[in-house]
Amino acid sequence: MKAAVLREFGKPLVIEDVETPVPTANEVLIRMHACGIDGTDLKLLDGFGYHPELPFIMGHEPAGVIEQIGDAVTDINIGDRVVTHNFFMCGTCELCRDNRGQLCPNMTRVLGVKDAPGGYAEYMKIPERQAIQLPDNISFKDAATLSDAGITAFHAVDRARIAAGETVLVIGVGGVGSYAVQFAKLRSARVIAAEATAAKCAHALALGVDEVINSTDSNVTEQCRELTGGRGVDCVIDIVGKKSTIAAGVDSLFNGGRIVIVGYTTDSYPLNGKQLAQNELEIIGTRCGRKQDLTAAAALVSDGKVKSIVTDSAPLENVNEALARLRAGEVLGRCVLKIG
Repeated sequence: MKAAVLREFGKPLVIEDVETPVPTANEVLIRMHACGIDGTDLKLLDGFGYHPELPFIMGHEPAGVIEQIGDAVTDINIGDRVVTHNFFMCGTCELCRDNRGQLCPNMTRVLGVKDAPGGYAEYMKIPERQAIQLPDNISFKDAATLSDAGITAFHAVDRARIAAGETVLVIGVGGVGSYAVQFAKLRSARVIAAEATAAKCAHALALGVDEVINSTDSNVTEQCRELTGGRGVDCVIDIVGKKSTIAAGVDSLFNGGRIVIVGYTTDSYPLNGKQLAQNELEIIGTRCGRKQDLTAAAALVSDGKVKSIVTDSAPLENVNEALARLRAGEVLGRCVLKIG
């Protein structure tokens, strides 16, 4: 089969023929149709965050059709359309039992990220328990955004405890942010988006946000205060995770507000204890999501309650060019690889 293989950190992926995986008794083989690309893939290329053993096949937003099943598979059938839940958790620790398996301390693999080959290939195998069946009316390109962007945004909005009538600032409206602003609107919140270019601000408006702030031309905190009559926002969802964006988010909060950190970089943010304590601010981390978040996000897409976030596509053979466009900030929403 054809695959895009990471052979050396800091170098382009190599398109080559590799052996097609063979599913064991509890596994399924997926014929890939689409796979999203995102910032985690850029981190992998750079050797930051995760360090899979090389050579490695990336791709943690796959969507496809079941081609073959193992002898012990019971709930998935050949021909089923599926996406994936990417964390290979133990299922028995206290966090798994508490339905927070994405935080499992015994996690062995992460699909397309750590020690489990992903969707930058014509075929991919996974344990049956990782496969999530798709509603028939979701296209493969939109389905491919659910295993990371959809699940992550849904879980972040859930962690944010957004209530009707609150004002929410979303910093960064790329792939995850494109879903986050829509999920926040579905909770009847007023949504302000902050982005760095006019094109990305226009993209955010097209998704239904109430106001946008061009962070290149304006001070985000000052604009948030102006848009809220000096009050500030109830919640910030930071998809970027730079020192500057976290600082802007914290400074934009009204008393008792929450900032949810989704994105991360090499930056560190110095906390102001007085500001946090006297204003009772909350800093909330969020990591991907649970299976129920993935199925909930898929249901909203299937019901037509959110718009497609796919703005770019490319064949698998052009994956390096697509990744370069993502790194350059040229992808407005999500870029999806077309496979097969």
